[in-house]
Amino acid sequence: MSKKDFIVGLDIGTTKVCCIVGEFHHATQAQPSSIDIVGFGQAPSLGLRKGVVINIDSTVDAIKKAVKEAENMAGIKISSAYVGIAGTHIKSFNSSGVVAVKDREITAHDVQRVLDAAKAVMIPQDREVLHVIPQEFIIDDQDGIREPVGMNGVRLEAKVHIVTGAISSAQNLTKCANRAGISVTELCLQPIASASAVLTQDEKELGVALVDIGGGTTDIAIFREGSLLYTSVLPVGGVHITNDISVGIRASLDAAEKIKIAHGCAMASLLQENETIEVPAVGEGKARVVSRKILAEIIEARVEEMYSMIQQEINNSGYGELLAAGIVLTGGTTLLQGMVELGDFLFEVPLKRGVPIRLGGLKEVVNSPKYSTAVGLLKYGADQLNRGSSQPSGLMGENLLSGDGVFGKIGGSVKSWMKDLF
Repeated sequence: MSKKDFIVGLDIGTTKVCCIVGEFHHATQAQPSSIDIVGFGQAPSLGLRKGVVINIDSTVDAIKKAVKEAENMAGIKISSAYVGIAGTHIKSFNSSGVVAVKDREITAHDVQRVLDAAKAVMIPQDREVLHVIPQEFIIDDQDGIREPVGMNGVRLEAKVHIVTGAISSAQNLTKCANRAGISVTELCLQPIASASAVLTQDEKELGVALVDIGGGTTDIAIFREGSLLYTSVLPVGGVHITNDISVGIRASLDAAEKIKIAHGCAMASLLQENETIEVPAVGEGKARVVSRKILAEIIEARVEEMYSMIQQEINNSGYGELLAAGIVLTGGTTLLQGMVELGDFLFEVPLKRGVPIRLGGLKEVVNSPKYSTAVGLLKYGADQLNRGSSQPSGLMGENLLSGDGVFGKIGGSVKSWMKDLF
């Protein structure tokens, strides 16, 4: 029988906090490792703006509610979790490092040394490294190598993608989780998590841009030849559409959000002229009837602006011409009618909506783009267990996943890590 562990993903977003518990089955000779969803909980989030904590007490309350719901469903006591991080404070760049190989045969220690050399770059004192992700290795001018351990050479070079974040923002996020009784195993950049949940290996090889449109931010991750080349976080999301609706049809924010979910459409040409909706009164006024097409025109204007920002960001990355697999949209905002159709019209590459894949258990509970980040955090945790760099996570009283603190973790068996990464 395969050994089982529990992994917990905690997505602390601008509009919702989502907690998902996965039962991780270790690989055996008969079958590969797998994850079954056994617990799920969510609560409205009122303490974040654009992915950054602005009210600790509200955020702590939302985390407690989501975690409690997940605990009740899974029948366990949650003590630690992988937590997603986003926000405009996130910055990323590519770097490289070179080391000499002493004994001609490359060891895991040599790989660790070259990764350390690649991340030895100057960053501001108020920032910390969140991820150092290898893209490729070069041995004596031979590039495109993904697993260098065991190969012969005298010069080893690594190209990596480095993600940094503001220390204060990360600390506030960690503080909220800790006050809710949750130890943060590791912070993971949200688009990296979402990508692991919705993208296939073929898409990553061909070249793909993952675009996760959440409540307060839009996260972008670009892959090519199986490697992460570019990440970015834009300060726009579904909340901005809600604000536009509130102003445009003179409704409260709560009413605007409900109308957006129930009747919203991002492409006015998809609707009939005679479709109408009722707008609740603000204060003591009377409810009004508004054309649904007018609502769609308000939404379409904002979504066009968001798509324009996304296209510009992809072009600025320098990898816009490499997206043979196109763009994959995910995130709760993409559930709006017309989001994919408008994207097909505006973007010059193939576009589709992505949902979490390769799951078992209660997969129908989280089979939606709005849970891509939370499911991705589970898969990120599973990767850590597959690499053998950690101990099981998630249950009170068991050994928790550990490392050298929340930031800058590479850790574990580097040889195994490279094999799983690629």
